[in-house]
Amino acid sequence: MLRLFLFFIAFLPILNASAGEPVRVVVTTNSLGMLVNEIAQPLVEQRQLELKVLASPGRDVHYLDARPSFMAAVRRADLLIDTGAGLEEGWLPAITANAANPDINSGQPGRLSLAASLQLRPSITTTGPHAGHVHRHGNPHFNIDPLRMAKAARLVARRLGHFFPDQKALLIKRSYHLEQALKQTAEYLSEQLIPGQRFIAYHEDVDYLEAWLPVQNIGYLEPLPGLPPTSKHLRELVEKHQQQEPARVLYARFNPDQGARFLNERLGWPTYALPLEPETPDWNGYKELLQVWANAFEQKS
Repeated sequence: MLRLFLFFIAFLPILNASAGEPVRVVVTTNSLGMLVNEIAQPLVEQRQLELKVLASPGRDVHYLDARPSFMAAVRRADLLIDTGAGLEEGWLPAITANAANPDINSGQPGRLSLAASLQLRPSITTTGPHAGHVHRHGNPHFNIDPLRMAKAARLVARRLGHFFPDQKALLIKRSYHLEQALKQTAEYLSEQLIPGQRFIAYHEDVDYLEAWLPVQNIGYLEPLPGLPPTSKHLRELVEKHQQQEPARVLYARFNPDQGARFLNERLGWPTYALPLEPETPDWNGYKELLQVWANAFEQKS
């Protein structure tokens, strides 16, 4: 069924846009690039849309340098799509402020911050004594949830329709079929897992696995989002969980592995270093990423 969906959307026709320069779309991550590529694939192939991804897939999007190449891309952009909810606030505001491109300022048609229109999972720093820390607007790592990515696809299609009004209906149709592929893949992978498995995460990013897999997050290596694991906090985790059922320890490949190894040595729990972004900004790359996440848990025989 998935192959049928993707075969169909690959051949949905799109009328030629007006002649001239391509619409330049800049996205912050490969996950967002996947949405643009799959929805507007014929426009990309016809060179009516030019896509630029800023962050390399192996980098922590919280902490990037404001590179001159980023500035140049944003300066020329017609549309800038970012995750939002503070994920890129350590570097993107400096780029947009110095890009001298009013078209991509917040509130303009040329700016789409997706998290603002999605229901995010709460963060332990949204309210309470730790409010105002890294995730004060909610957990921004919705790219780890294909169901929220399906909703994001609609938002991207509508905004692309602003730049290609004659093709808006076809862009929305392509986004619909991408939504179905995302939802069906999530359902299939979920059904392959033994339900009730638990995990401890390094950061709040992989919280979103709970949204589409039958798994449960029981803690974090970080004492607070953005703060490195401390010896005191790791010892507390061991004391809390040493009499409980085994779990897994998940962390991003760019995170240090000392905390995960500490729990592995004390509790014998397996550890998994996971990518958080697809290697390529397309459906195949994102689908492979979903499979990698699901493979961190025990499958049904």
